[in-house]
Amino acid sequence: MNANQGPETPFDVITMGRIGVDIYPLQTGVPLPAVESFGKFLGGSATNVAVAAARLGCRAAVISRTGRDPFGDYCRQALTEEFGVDARWVTEVPEYPTPVTFCEIFPPDDFPLYFYRQPRAPDLEIHSKELSLAAICAARIFWMTGTGLCEQPSRTATLAALAARSAARTAKEAAPRRPPPSSTWTGARCSGTPVPRRRAYYTQALRHATVSVGNLEDCALATGEREPRACAEALLAAGVELAVVKQGPKGVLAVHRDGTEAEVLPHPVEVVNGLGAGDAFGGALCHGLLSGWDLTAIMRYANAAGALVASRLACSSAMPTTAEVDALLSSAEVPG
Repeated sequence: MNANQGPETPFDVITMGRIGVDIYPLQTGVPLPAVESFGKFLGGSATNVAVAAARLGCRAAVISRTGRDPFGDYCRQALTEEFGVDARWVTEVPEYPTPVTFCEIFPPDDFPLYFYRQPRAPDLEIHSKELSLAAICAARIFWMTGTGLCEQPSRTATLAALAARSAARTAKEAAPRRPPPSSTWTGARCSGTPVPRRRAYYTQALRHATVSVGNLEDCALATGEREPRACAEALLAAGVELAVVKQGPKGVLAVHRDGTEAEVLPHPVEVVNGLGAGDAFGGALCHGLLSGWDLTAIMRYANAAGALVASRLACSSAMPTTAEVDALLSSAEVPG
């Protein structure tokens, strides 16, 4: 990562956070000791969101780090060659191996994960001085996850990126001849942050974000609330403009600061592996925001994208195209 070296044309989406290799069983309903064959896939939540956005036509990049090993090479190759995501800021950390993740697949709702991120994950070695703040501020969407807040130096780097975005946005709003684009967003995905002061870190992050996304458990970590509407209201009070609270089989609740709301039920599919559905939702959410759709249309589209991935085995390689999401949405009336 070269400080302040930005892209020639601003990215639609830059994500920052985990990257690694998913080693998923090719047999479902089988515990790991009995699995006979596995598939290798690009993984990591922030990485999957970038892939999902790219599949839908967005120009996307990832900020992360790998080990200096063959799995790290694979991550960069998959991003650029398979998915068309810019990997210029996915750099190596010689001291630590690229993380791998195993899972078990017991549809429809049991997918235990086994993370191998010890002694330390390289993606937590992102330093503030190495960030391209010019690129981060220029991107139409900057997307971070709660995992980046769990340890230093990643925590400081993540908060520095958010603060830079916030300052740039404030400066544009203050300039009468340079109004900000209507579709410039900073997304904060609420996700597990296993540290005692996690809520304090979320409070700092949400102060700079314009969109928050998380399931009920994630939002509870960030806000202390456990009822969907209370979670949304607490997130809005923390500073975001749009709070998205995912509720699994009960659908999704989205509440905007301007009073606009959307409650959408999930699109019914036969679940194969639900692990990548949330990342597909995130990438589709980015696409909908950048397209300027109304809130209900965005939530329906994101739900459909998540449903498609839940009906498939992998995560990154399962991310749908616009044609696939459109086909699912047109195949039947979407509830909501």
